[in-house]
This record gives sequence, structure tokens and C-alpha cells, in this order.
Amino acid sequence: MKEPKKLGEFDLISRYFAPLAAAEPGALGLLDDAAVLEPEPGQRLVITTDSLVAGIHFPAGEGPEHVASRLLGVNLSDLAAMGARPWAYTLSVAWPKDWDPGWVEGFAEELGREQEKYGLHLVGGDTVATPGPLTLCLTAFGTVAKDAELRRSGARPDDDIYVSGTIGDAALGLKVLQDGIEGLSPDHAEALLDRYHRPRPRIELGRRLHGLAHGVIDLSDGLVADLGHVARASACLATIDASRVPLSDAGQAAVALEPGLLKLAVTGGDDYELLFTAPSSAAGDLETLSRELDLPLSAIGKIGPPEEGGKAPVTVVDGDGNEWVIEDGGYRHF
Repeated sequence: MKEPKKLGEFDLISRYFAPLAAAEPGALGLLDDAAVLEPEPGQRLVITTDSLVAGIHFPAGEGPEHVASRLLGVNLSDLAAMGARPWAYTLSVAWPKDWDPGWVEGFAEELGREQEKYGLHLVGGDTVATPGPLTLCLTAFGTVAKDAELRRSGARPDDDIYVSGTIGDAALGLKVLQDGIEGLSPDHAEALLDRYHRPRPRIELGRRLHGLAHGVIDLSDGLVADLGHVARASACLATIDASRVPLSDAGQAAVALEPGLLKLAVTGGDDYELLFTAPSSAAGDLETLSRELDLPLSAIGKIGPPEEGGKAPVTVVDGDGNEWVIEDGGYRHF
């Protein structure tokens, strides 16, 4: 029996991706060389790009729904960290020669579900063939009121350090996927895997932190590494108490089985929660915001004095105040 003929470039775009652009007039049906977008008056455009490569950023045999959710989610998390509202995105894909139409269909369908959830649309991109692994690059566009964008460089001495949600689930989920965690229940293992596969970009939280938070970043490379980015950009030092870092029920179960996994939770990447600093005077408003969003916001440390030459930007202590030795503070691309 003959294999079905694969679609050409323009047929592939027309069948799977043009429907994702239909509701955005500026996309021009993906029929022109570029999109034409016009932000509302008084709004600034926020732009972010992330790339995923099979075998590096996700397992080569990963399901299309997980890849689509991760690809869009990591970009939306960057918009959340800037306080931006998602608007549109472009998608460029280098397809390996053995690409599977069924995989592409599942990928496009999940992109459709995710973009509907977060209120944005595809407006363009590119599609090419490659002898190498599947490579995807997504650029997301958001809008934010002029002078209301959040920055990582705003942390101030004596600010409290907060994180949203729970920390370490994705890193622990990757460990479940790669090595397993002996004794962990199937329900807890599935909960950790879900956090690894499906980022939860905190869009609404980011939009409501304007006027409350000083320095803001999304947690992609790991809590310690990303807090280090805030500390360096703000020319300050930071200290966190590992015993105050919020863990999910599944994360607590994993750490109870292997106490050394707490360090993985604090340094591992892919959480896509927001880390932010805020003055103590904002504590009451943040408690109210936490209730309104039904999202935990946990204070885990303090911003210290201006940085000193040679001192690490982030110090991690345990519940007794003993300093941890952190050899690998988070994910590095090179």
C-alpha cells in the first residue's frame, strides 16, 4: 500500500496553520510576505522569541500536544514577566525529512487550543526542511501600557522576594521522565510530568503586578539562576531560605523519598512561575491578589545591599541559616 503523499510547503501552511491566523486581520490569511499589526494607542509592543530543538529541549519522541504547549507557554511566560497582554505570534519550523502529517496535525490542533486559552493568534512565520532534528522557533508579541512594563532590573535593598505557585515540579518531572523516582506514587509522578509538559504562564499575575513589584522575571533556567539575573540587573545581592520555597504535594512527596531532590527543585529549570521583589508595604495587597487569582504568592527571601565584588549574587540558606553550596545554579545553554 502506497504511503499518502506529503503536502508541499504552501499546502502544509494552508491546511494546518492558516486556520490559526483566521481571526487576526493583520495576519492577512498568511498569504502575504509579512503581517501588518497595529497596537492600540498608548500601548507598547513587547516581543520575545524562544527556540526548541528535539533531543535538547524536549525528548525526540515527544507527543505533539506537549511540544505545542511548551513552545507557546515558554514565550507567554516571558510576556507575563513584562506585564504584557498576549496578542499575536509567528512560528518558524525546520521539519526533518521524515516528518509525520499526523504529528503536525496534532501539533497545530494543540496550538489552536492554547492560543484560544490565552487570547492570541498566529500571524506568520516560515517552514523549511532540515536534515537535522525538528527545530521550532516562536516569536510572541504582547502589548502593555506605556511605562507600565515590568523589568528585572528594579529590585531594591530590603525588598521581599516572592515566587508564584510551586517550585521544582518541572525539574522533578523531568527526573521522573528520565530516571524515575523510586517509591513515588503514580498520581504524584503524573502531576510532576504534567508540570514539565505544560507550562502555566502567569499572564494575569504579571499584568496586575504593576505598581506592586519592583524586579520581575519568569523562572525558566531555575530559581537560583533567574534570581541571579534579577540581582545582577539590579546591582544587589539576594538571599533565599530553601525551607520557605513552596513545593507541591507531589514535590514534597519526592523530596521526602530523596531529600537531596530539594536542591534540584531550587536549582532546576522550566517552572515558568514568576519571581518578583516587592517592598514590605505591598504585603497586604499581594495577599489580596493571591486570593483573587487563587494563586499562592510566597515570600522566600530578601534583597540585600548593593553587590560586592567577587560575592555570588544569590545565597541559599536552610531553615537553620546554614549556607548551601550551589555548584550548578540552573540550566545553561552553552
